[in-house]
Amino acid sequence: MNTNNNNQDLPIKPQQAQIPQPDPYSHLPHPVQPGPSPNPHPQTRRPRGFAATAAAASAAASADNTPAVSSPNASGKGKREREKEKERTKLRERHRRAITSRMLAGLRQYGDFPLPARADMNDVLAALAREAGWTVEADGTTYRQSPPPSHTVSMLVGSFGVRPMESPLLKNCAVKECQPSVLRIDESLSPGSLDSMVISERENSRNEKYTSASPINSVIECLDADQLIQDVHSGIHQNDFTENSRVPVYVMLANGFINNCCQLIDPQGVRQELSHMKSLDVDGVVVECWWGVVEAWSPQKYVWSGYRELFNIIQEFKLKLQVLMAFHEYGGNDSGDVLISLPQWVLEIGKDNQDIFFTDREGRRNTECLSWGIDKERVLKGRTGIEVYFDFMRSFRTEFNDLFTEGLITAIEIGLGPSGELKYPSFSERLGWRYPGIGEFQCYDKYSQHNLRKAAKLRGHSFWARGPDNAGQYNSRPHETGFFCERGDYDSYFGRFFLHWYSQSLIDHADNVLSLANFAFEDTKIIVKVPAVYWWYRTASHAAELTAGYYNPTNQDGYSPVFEVLKKHSVIMKFVCSGLHVSGFENDEALVDPEGLSWQVLNSAWDRGLTVAGVNMLACYDREGYRRVVEMAKPRNDPDHHRFSFFVYQQPSALSQGTICFPELDYFIKCMHGKKSKAVAVAQKLSQWVVRQPIAKKLPLVIFSLHPYNLIPAWKKIVHVLKANKARSLMICQYLDQLFLRNITLLGGIAGDQVS
Repeated sequence: MNTNNNNQDLPIKPQQAQIPQPDPYSHLPHPVQPGPSPNPHPQTRRPRGFAATAAAASAAASADNTPAVSSPNASGKGKREREKEKERTKLRERHRRAITSRMLAGLRQYGDFPLPARADMNDVLAALAREAGWTVEADGTTYRQSPPPSHTVSMLVGSFGVRPMESPLLKNCAVKECQPSVLRIDESLSPGSLDSMVISERENSRNEKYTSASPINSVIECLDADQLIQDVHSGIHQNDFTENSRVPVYVMLANGFINNCCQLIDPQGVRQELSHMKSLDVDGVVVECWWGVVEAWSPQKYVWSGYRELFNIIQEFKLKLQVLMAFHEYGGNDSGDVLISLPQWVLEIGKDNQDIFFTDREGRRNTECLSWGIDKERVLKGRTGIEVYFDFMRSFRTEFNDLFTEGLITAIEIGLGPSGELKYPSFSERLGWRYPGIGEFQCYDKYSQHNLRKAAKLRGHSFWARGPDNAGQYNSRPHETGFFCERGDYDSYFGRFFLHWYSQSLIDHADNVLSLANFAFEDTKIIVKVPAVYWWYRTASHAAELTAGYYNPTNQDGYSPVFEVLKKHSVIMKFVCSGLHVSGFENDEALVDPEGLSWQVLNSAWDRGLTVAGVNMLACYDREGYRRVVEMAKPRNDPDHHRFSFFVYQQPSALSQGTICFPELDYFIKCMHGKKSKAVAVAQKLSQWVVRQPIAKKLPLVIFSLHPYNLIPAWKKIVHVLKANKARSLMICQYLDQLFLRNITLLGGIAGDQVS
């Protein structure tokens, strides 16, 4: 027992005399001598925390004239309280660090701030100061290096209604009296008021002798033609992702071309679908090989005839091929009329032994895939779960050995759970789940419960061999449960034990299956799909991720151990990218954070040296959605230049059905490939033509470089205005900008021959 506790337990005597202390200022003269203090005792600080509890107990004991006696139980209780307070302090600190990391990620991705990997607030302040034009040295010394803007530029801004904007275009210019900035037009002016402001060459010819002293020309004269072209090209690259890096794009072939008897039912439709893909310049196709189709009726009786015909047609179009080993069920939610179940002989076994399927707390069975509890249990006609998976993969490798040798099949994706993703089937719509419910734990089959009892006994707490009884239902919210709420049982000793065991079962399943997959597919790339469970990410517990099998609360990284196993087997991690816009209501209702989750998952994978790929969610995107996906696949300011190795585009329906917006999809694929569209190429030719003109005509190019997307539409009108009016006025740029906005739906390339 420490000394402080002993002192606090002594009885307090309120009438005890105090020894008077000498006044250190008694030798100084005082105009007024203070009278005697009614309370000669010095003012003591009010005890706080555990000291307040001990003081209250001592005061109560003294009031009863009974000395307080320190007991071992009270001391032990205080120690437990201190330990809990330490844990809460750690949790709050980790939560603050998580918020800081998301803020830094946003500054890196959207603010173009070159922050280091281990940045702190000092780095953020230094970056903000440098962005504002200040110089920040290594020791923190901060000062301005350049004088404030000159009176000339201020007069120019006031006269023409423009505002300065810093640009790297002018950093290397030798300027004497002009501020190194680019002029941006004030968008508040209306196009109707600009028509009268266009000054023709004839009217300005009389004032040519004054143009040399104009502040506009003083800005233009410091610009070099090569710099202008380079700035325009860099602006287009920055917005269209047309740099040198190329991310191959694969398209998932829609289901329904092969029936449950493994027969190709529509060869002409397949050719039409592949023709659409070829016209979009995709790199390859992804085909799902269904366990419930190939081994449907009898164990180890594999029928590959339909897939052989399909692969031969794909080979005719000279497209690369990735194949998914689909050990899950398909249909029932968004699949239309297509329904692919597990093999019939497996379902027959399930009628007698329902524990081969995942089970929730109420005892409801989920037949989407087999429970991981039977991975090493011989309950499938004398075979274990992983043996069944291995036999299927080995049969495929033997059947299509010629396609592997020819290089047509470039990679194999291993389905490790529902929807082919590495997760528990915790969000089953068939069992009543609706977004954004937290889902339920899927560990109540007898084989999983047996493994849980073994783990609890090994830990020395056999009474922990149970699932949490306060984790809510499929559609519960975290704050409605005692397990996932703030400071809930998820962070208790039992909660940590259970969640660790639950996530370790997922990791062990991946480890076992991938070991055999590498043996079956030697010298072939293996892919594993990781889900994006982004709802309730901004809560402390991350409830939806916990039920899915990822032990990723605020105070722990749940993806690192998973990625360590993937790195062990040298597989490619394919992450589900969310490019959908999150509404304010959804943000407040479900506390979603898809960008924060993506940042954590991708950086954790890249830090461990994993090769990363991407796949979109099964939804139609607009151009902004596609741009968000491209930004995730090709981060702008990543100092390590990380990129996706490839991207898989999932389509809600076949391309030939006409439900896909082809211009948007074509734009997305070109951005992924780093190619320039025809409109952008014409824009560059136009910029080169303007640079070859006299000095007064170069100013519009400076404005255009700030609006690279406005160069795309209405080429005939732009060229006509530039050539006919021979613009020398700054205001014509606003006129053109309004023309761009009026005709933004037009595509480029209309007048490519006009420009050349």
